[in-house]
Amino acid sequence: MADGIAGLKTQVALQKADISEWREASEQPGWLVLVEGELGVRGGAGAANNPRVVKLFADAGFSCIKQDSVAWCAAAVGGMLKQAGHKPSGSLAARSYEGWSVGLKEPALGAVATKKRGNSSWLGHVGFIVGANSRQIFLLDGNQGDAWSVAAFPRKELTAFRWPTDVPLPAPHTLPQTIAGARSGVSEA
Repeated sequence: MADGIAGLKTQVALQKADISEWREASEQPGWLVLVEGELGVRGGAGAANNPRVVKLFADAGFSCIKQDSVAWCAAAVGGMLKQAGHKPSGSLAARSYEGWSVGLKEPALGAVATKKRGNSSWLGHVGFIVGANSRQIFLLDGNQGDAWSVAAFPRKELTAFRWPTDVPLPAPHTLPQTIAGARSGVSEA
């Protein structure tokens, strides 16, 4: 008789289960809902520090940083993931997310995307995917022009698409091909 309680055999079977094909409906993940509330928030002007940006460092595990003049794209991603109940990369290096969690072959709504900057092997940028087409990926992230905004980046600059291990993989779906108001050629600093 089914009682809704996983017995020892069920628990053992679940531990051995291959979760690589878990899928969920193509709704917005919780962290992306949180991020959308940040659109337009900017770093403080000059020596001023925006407390909302500084809080991202604390949320990402770096409460010792009190200035928003420090590059904050990885803090933005880490802070939002943490606020949504997921483990961030544990680093303020944007490209630390290249090896974080589970890799995806294709972009997905809300996935974390990393990109290279110049010819550097470690400089980069990180954000959340909100759209894609054959030429570019649209990222919603902090520190794009010192603000939370949506910007388009050439696909060839993207280095990884990642997804939290504690969330079922996203179901295949079509991403928006354009994003109204998305900026191009924006500085990631």
